[in-house]
Amino acid sequence: MGDIVEVDKLPTHKVGDTVELSTLLVVDGDAVTSDPWVLAGVKVQAEVVDHHKGAKIDILRYKNKTGYRRRQGHRQQYTALKITGIPTAAK
Repeated sequence: MGDIVEVDKLPTHKVGDTVELSTLLVVDGDAVTSDPWVLAGVKVQAEVVDHHKGAKIDILRYKNKTGYRRRQGHRQQYTALKITGIPTAAK
């Protein structure tokens, strides 16, 4: 709890909103739980901390001996989530 996780941008949520995420895998020390029947009712609760852009990715296209050069950049939109609660899985 208290960890900050970056996910793809959640455009419908604003800073300060709470989000519920479904769990796919729970690791607790040496115990790993991935059974979908056990994790069916477990939801991770998180709070939206920030919306920001990731690092810039440069995309270069080049063909030899033809003078073809194209340059393109991309910055992915991310949402930072702070984990506020993870209920324990039923065993």
